[in-house]
Amino acid sequence: LSNGDTAQAAVGSKLNTLVSEAESKLKGILDYFGVVDGKNVRLYRVADADVELLRKAGVSEDDIKHCLAVAAKALEIAHRTGAALDFELIGRGALFHDLGKSKTHAIEHGRLGAEMGKSLGLPAAITDIMEKHIRGGLTEAEATELGLPVKDYRLKSIEEKIVIYADRLVDIITDGVVKIDEEAEQRFEEILTTQIKYGKNDITLKRYLGYHREIQALAGNS
Repeated sequence: LSNGDTAQAAVGSKLNTLVSEAESKLKGILDYFGVVDGKNVRLYRVADADVELLRKAGVSEDDIKHCLAVAAKALEIAHRTGAALDFELIGRGALFHDLGKSKTHAIEHGRLGAEMGKSLGLPAAITDIMEKHIRGGLTEAEATELGLPVKDYRLKSIEEKIVIYADRLVDIITDGVVKIDEEAEQRFEEILTTQIKYGKNDITLKRYLGYHREIQALAGNS
C-alpha cells in the first residue's frame, strides 16, 4: 500500500472503532435502563454509505469523527427517552448536520450544507436539521443580524432538538470540559451559563437550556 492508502486505512480503522465503541456504550445504557428493541425503541445503525458520502463531499476526517460522535450521542439520548421517535431522522440528521463544513467552517455552513444535501437527494427533514442547527435554531431577527437568509430557523420537532442538544454536548465532551461523558448532561446548565463559548448569548443560552430541560424531562429526569 502507498503512504496515502495506509493513512486512509488507519483513519477508516479509527472510525470503525469509534462506531463500535458507541454501539457498545449504547447497548450498555439500554441494558441498564431495561430498554429493548420494541414498539417505541428500535436500534438504528449509521450506514457506511452515508459516512462515505460525507467523505466524498470533502468533509474532513476530524469533522466526520465529530458527526459520528453527535449521531451516537443523539441516538443514545433518543433511546433513553423511550419515546416513539424517528430514529433514522435523528441518526442521519446528526451525521449530516455539518456537511457544509466541506465548504466553510463559518456560520454559513448550515445553509450551504442544506443546499448540498438537497443536491444529494437527502430528505427535506434532514436538510432542515442541517440548515437550522446554527445557534440551535435562529429567529428571523437573529438571521438578519447574522447576515443569513431571513427566515424562521426555529426547531419544531423533538428529533431536531435532540440532534442540536447532542451537538452541543459533544462539543463540551470533545473539548475536555468534563471528565466523563455523563457530566456533560449533569453540568449542562452550569457550563453554558458560565462559559460563553457554549452559551453564546442570552437568546441562544435560553434556547439551549430549554432543549436540555425538555429532553431531560422526556427521559424521566427532573
